[in-house]
Amino acid sequence: MEGIIQIDLLRHGETEGGPRFRGSTDDPLTDIGWDQMRSATNGEPHWDRVISSPLKRCAGFAREFAQQHSLPLTIKQRLSEIHFGAWEGRSAAELMEEEPNALVRFWADPEQHTPPDGEPLAQFQARVLTAWNSIIHAHTGERVLVVTHGGVIRVLLCQVQQRPVGRLLEIEVKHGALYSLRASIDAQETPSTTLIEQL
Repeated sequence: MEGIIQIDLLRHGETEGGPRFRGSTDDPLTDIGWDQMRSATNGEPHWDRVISSPLKRCAGFAREFAQQHSLPLTIKQRLSEIHFGAWEGRSAAELMEEEPNALVRFWADPEQHTPPDGEPLAQFQARVLTAWNSIIHAHTGERVLVVTHGGVIRVLLCQVQQRPVGRLLEIEVKHGALYSLRASIDAQETPSTTLIEQL
């Protein structure tokens, strides 16, 4: 069935514990983080539903927002951040002292240099795009707010901009950033997506 869906991607706000490789580490938002997300969604056009990563820094706000606006909420495991393996919870400064070569290789080419015991970028990309395609097919004709992570948003922007996923770290996605995308499905049920704007 042909149709159009507008999906707004909201990155979570500042998280307790400071800058670090957080990935699947389930830290909550700071007060500043809550304010960043509330500010990003204040006065925005009406959404039909909210879809969120299950991690606290996304799901906490998503639950509050959905309840306040009487919107259906869906939690999608596939929208979780990439898992950093042995680097989970560690800062870049710590890794530069202990594993500088590994960190530099990862920053230069994350597709080929996965953190120890971490989730390979190709695997992460595959699960994010699986979630993305399921959202497009299930919610044609709606406007959806997706609350998720910087890594997830970077994968999707790479897809939309036809940029190699290995270059995703070149894309800056700030806390509380909101991106608006429009996806369409043709008669052959093939989805295509364009970036409308960064809100």
